[in-house]
Amino acid sequence: MNVPTTPPPAVSSSPLRVEGTPEPTPSRALWIVKWLLLIPHYIVLFVLWIGVLVVSVIAFFAILITGRYPRALFDYTVGVLRWYWRVSYYGYGVLATDRYPPFTLGEAPDYPARLDIAYPEQLSRGLVLVKWWLLAIPHYLILGAFTGAGMYTAHMGMVWRAPGLIGVLVLIVAIALLFTAKYPRGLFHLLMGLSRWTLRVSAYALLLTDTYPPFRLDQGPNEPMQ
Repeated sequence: MNVPTTPPPAVSSSPLRVEGTPEPTPSRALWIVKWLLLIPHYIVLFVLWIGVLVVSVIAFFAILITGRYPRALFDYTVGVLRWYWRVSYYGYGVLATDRYPPFTLGEAPDYPARLDIAYPEQLSRGLVLVKWWLLAIPHYLILGAFTGAGMYTAHMGMVWRAPGLIGVLVLIVAIALLFTAKYPRGLFHLLMGLSRWTLRVSAYALLLTDTYPPFRLDQGPNEPMQ
């Protein structure tokens, strides 16, 4: 007699979970002033990212010696990534919510943008030497196209920043919101995929995981399940 078995619960295919719930009734024109409203966040994030640089150096040596990322330092770095994701989601990374981001490193389950990463009990001592610069180079090249990181020198020594794919897509979203008050669903899914790719590479480069980021766009509001 066959006994029915319950399938195991679906789990995310990545240790990093990046999710976003789109705004049901977006504002037509709030995006015009979001850069101004976000200035306090930009200032705080500038300071927090300096802290991440210091923490990453300490974590590098801790992983090299012990194979572990100190939990308090891990939580801080994840908190900064979480904060950055909320600001990006509200602002000009996705432009998908009108709810102002909270000032916290901790989780905010009721906020439309959510990020978390599973704490690794053990990390490779050898990988820590190469993953953040050598192994991640192919991803850095791709992310340059996403974010417009390439710099071009123009006439008379002026330096210009080439617009990235994310910036172009967000501009299209802004125009659509202004004239239709609707967020194109296909663009939301694509921007979520681009942001998810970027954040996975960031987590890998910041030594938070040994899982190599996949070369794929996992689009949509939720993490893909396996």
